[in-house]
Amino acid sequence: MAEAPAQATIGDSEFDRDTVVTPRLPGVYETELSAGWTIISAVNGGYLLAVVGRALAHALPHPDPFTISAHYLTASRPGPAEIRTEVVRTGRTLSTGQASLVQRDDEGREVERLRVLASYGDLDTLPDDVRTSAAPPAIPPYDQCFGPQDAPEVPAMPGDSSLTERLTLKLDPATLGWALGAPSGKGEMRSWFGLADGRDADPLSLLLAVDALPPTAFEMGLMGWVPTVELTVHIRCRPAPGPLRVSVTTRNLAGGFLEEDAEVWDSADRLVAQSRQLARVKLGA
Repeated sequence: MAEAPAQATIGDSEFDRDTVVTPRLPGVYETELSAGWTIISAVNGGYLLAVVGRALAHALPHPDPFTISAHYLTASRPGPAEIRTEVVRTGRTLSTGQASLVQRDDEGREVERLRVLASYGDLDTLPDDVRTSAAPPAIPPYDQCFGPQDAPEVPAMPGDSSLTERLTLKLDPATLGWALGAPSGKGEMRSWFGLADGRDADPLSLLLAVDALPPTAFEMGLMGWVPTVELTVHIRCRPAPGPLRVSVTTRNLAGGFLEEDAEVWDSADRLVAQSRQLARVKLGA
C-alpha cells in the first residue's frame, strides 16, 4: 500500500478550513469558496453541497444530514458567497431546512447558484440493526489501484483541476480505460477515496465523496465537463476511520443527460452514503 499522508484531524484540515461559514445575520452565513476545489473553472458540486450542509448544521437543531437535495442553477466560481437558510420544521428526531447559495456577478448583480432542501438528525442515535442485500464494490486492493500521483502524465480529470490535488483517489484499473485512450464503454467508475491530508471522513465530507470521482461519461467515451443538474445524497451512518470505497454507475444516457448512482462504503464494510444525480453531457465530445 502507498504511504499514507500525515494525519489531519477533523477541524484542522484543508476541507474544514475551506468549508467554514460565518454567521452574519440570523440564518445568513458568509463563506469564501476556495479555488482549491474546482474542476476546470467551476467549483465542484460535492464541495458546494458540503459548504451549504455546514451552514444548515448551524441553522438546524440536529447535527447530521440524513438526506439533502440540491438543484444547481448556475456555475459557482471561487470567491465570496452568502448562504441563506430557513428552518422549515423541527421535530424530536428530524429537522428540515432549506438554503440558497448566492454570489455577485461581474456587474454586482446577485446570482443564485444552488438551492437545497435537507432533513437533519443525529446519526449517533440510530439503532445498530442492519438488514441489507447490498455488498461492497469489488475493487482491487489499494496498492493495485492507480491515481494521478502514480502516473502524473495521466490526469484524473481533463483540463486544469485543482480538486484532484486535495484528494487521494486510487481508481480501479477496470474503470481507468478512458485515461489510456481506451474507454470500456461501460458507465462505471470505482475508486478508493480519501482527503489528501489524511483527514478521516465524516458526514459532511461524504457529501463531497459522492461527487469527486471522474464522471462515468469518461468510460463511455465522452470527455469534457459533465455539470450536475440535481444531486440527492442519503447519509446512512457515521463512517469508520480509514479509506472509503466509492462506486458510481450509469444505466441510461439519453437526450444529453445521464444519471449517476453512487455508493460509499467505509473500512468496516458499511454502506455509509448513497446518492443519485442528474448531469448534462456534451454529446460528440
